[in-house]
Amino acid sequence: MRKVRTAVFPVAGRGTRFLPATKASPKEMLPVVDKPLIQYAVEEAVAAGVEKLVFVTGSTKRAIEDHFDVDAELERALEQPSKAELLKTVRSIVPSNVSCIYLRQGTPLGLGHAVLCARSVVGDEPFFVHLADDLIYSDVPVLQQMAQHYQAHGVSVLGVETVPADQTQSYGIVAVDKQSNGVNAVTQIVEKPAPEVAPSNLGVVGRYVLTPRIFEILAETGEGAGGEIQLTDGIAKLLSHEAVHAFPFVGKRYDCGSKLGYLRATVEYGMRHPELGDSFRAYLKSVGDD
Repeated sequence: MRKVRTAVFPVAGRGTRFLPATKASPKEMLPVVDKPLIQYAVEEAVAAGVEKLVFVTGSTKRAIEDHFDVDAELERALEQPSKAELLKTVRSIVPSNVSCIYLRQGTPLGLGHAVLCARSVVGDEPFFVHLADDLIYSDVPVLQQMAQHYQAHGVSVLGVETVPADQTQSYGIVAVDKQSNGVNAVTQIVEKPAPEVAPSNLGVVGRYVLTPRIFEILAETGEGAGGEIQLTDGIAKLLSHEAVHAFPFVGKRYDCGSKLGYLRATVEYGMRHPELGDSFRAYLKSVGDD
């Protein structure tokens, strides 16, 4: 079984729901306490054994490249005993054995098109797709959980969770056949169905392990919902060629594509922070008491 060595991060979106904060800065660079969303995503991928990070970017995303690049001037400024820990933090943002590749999605034609843009650098291997908007707190990183499932079964894997029945129109929704070995084999996937026609309330969130067969399917997939090439449509066609599993991951997801989800993540990650957690929790209690 091939190891999953590559993670694809579609980061070309404009983040209009967070304007004006995202007018000049990518939404993926929004900080949750002391790290941007995209760094949480990269750390999760690295923990799953990824060696190649592929960022599918747009014209306003230079800050992402700068964040993962070496900043020699900053490092020189931190080369003093009192700032040793900060220097270590900056130098460890990307491990030395991991490479970063940046591709431009010139025209915003959807998630499926963003994934297809990575075809030439992924090659004929399985790969992760990670949406940084979906921040997931878990003891075992979710991509690592999914990589273990892929190693056991050798098929594409979709991270899923149960979503409120009245919110199915915000997700790709799957129907599954639960097999005797506990595997959830996907039998149908529908992009953003209305609640009355949704095949279930199992929503696909921003984690995928995909086999390279998806590339040839996406290359033949026309425009779907919203006039875009939908990854969901590609996966629906993939079902006629090979098995796809739904994987109910263990962890708590924060929808950081919404302002409320982002605020929840900021508060709860703040309370868990090893340096700030106790003080921040005490502050929140004092606010509540007021």
